Amino acid sequence: MTQIVYADNNATTPIAPEVFEAMAPYLTGEYFNPSSMYEPARRVADVVAAARRTIARAFGNVEPKQFLFTSCATESNNTAIFGTARANPNRRHVITTRVEHPAVLGVCKELERQGYEVTWLGVDRQGNLDVAEFIRALRPDTLLVTVMHANNETGVIFPVAQLARLTKETDPSIVFHTDATQSVGKLPIDLHGEYRYVDLLSFSGHKLHAPKGVGALYIQRGTPCRPYLIGGHQEEGRRAGTENVPYIIGLAKAVELAMAHLDEEAGRVRALRDRLEQELAARISWLEVNGGGAPRLPNTSNLSCYYIEGESMLFQLSDRGICASSGSACTSGSLEPSHVLRAIGVPFTAVHGSVRFSFSRYNTEDDIDHIVEVFPPVVANLRRASPYWDQVKNEPRPGPWLEAATQR
Repeated sequence: MTQIVYADNNATTPIAPEVFEAMAPYLTGEYFNPSSMYEPARRVADVVAAARRTIARAFGNVEPKQFLFTSCATESNNTAIFGTARANPNRRHVITTRVEHPAVLGVCKELERQGYEVTWLGVDRQGNLDVAEFIRALRPDTLLVTVMHANNETGVIFPVAQLARLTKETDPSIVFHTDATQSVGKLPIDLHGEYRYVDLLSFSGHKLHAPKGVGALYIQRGTPCRPYLIGGHQEEGRRAGTENVPYIIGLAKAVELAMAHLDEEAGRVRALRDRLEQELAARISWLEVNGGGAPRLPNTSNLSCYYIEGESMLFQLSDRGICASSGSACTSGSLEPSHVLRAIGVPFTAVHGSVRFSFSRYNTEDDIDHIVEVFPPVVANLRRASPYWDQVKNEPRPGPWLEAATQR
């Protein structure tokens, strides 16, 4: 039987056994609607309130009611951005980055279609933002800043706490939102401390071993943000719809577990990632770690293999039991390369040959051994079919593509 190595945790994570165990009673016996008035329903409502308190403690012991439960980070992002726009009709300028997740990019593009002006901040070759450029982008009519905490493809971490502080020092009425979907559970986030200037923060359960279909949005008290889903009194009128009790319980348990494993993420998981990069670099020429010179999440490695095609690479890895993602959008049926890799300037000879490995606390040294054994031969086989690769000399053929690649 083929060994299966799951290395795509930035896409989704397996549900932790403890999370499933916590959810199970609320999928069967404790099925009551928490908005109902009878005693079993009130008991379920109390459990939802306890889950909210658990999550609030994990973010610096902020007020529990500042967390709004949603269906996913995409809904949280939509609520934060559209809700802010609806609550502040006199301001029409938004600041974001070119490397945001589509759940933010798409919303900002929709605001542009509605007549808003959006400033799209670029990044450097390592994926870092220019803080001076960010400061220059702030204007008297700026409505909202939305900057992700950590990039889902490269793992590059943005200085969100600093950017939020600079925003509020410039104009306290500018709303600051961050999509923290990839960073929650991997980095400490204290919303009473270093991150106290953040007004809105989105995240999703299925990135930290809770099920798909549940997320949350932190809304700092006093932040102008209109409801996105209307039609009921749930969540104190901030989001209509019956609460997804089992999944909320699962989210709270997953957050609790993630906080207990933060040191493991920073230590053992990071060591797995670093060992993978070091061993692959020793075996594969013309290999580049995208964002390798920037602060990164401890679990994420985005590698560009020059002169190969990424979709074939993913298929061959899958045939050998390795689950990973491409740095390009080929997996979604598009031949367009990743907007993130284009933004950081990855050459055309490498942008399609990119792969992301993302790990969790469930990965092991044996997983790294298997990837190191399988991946280099896959790259070698694909390069033999590349018109840019000299099979005899086992190096790139001379040509303009070589000059572009050497500018890395």
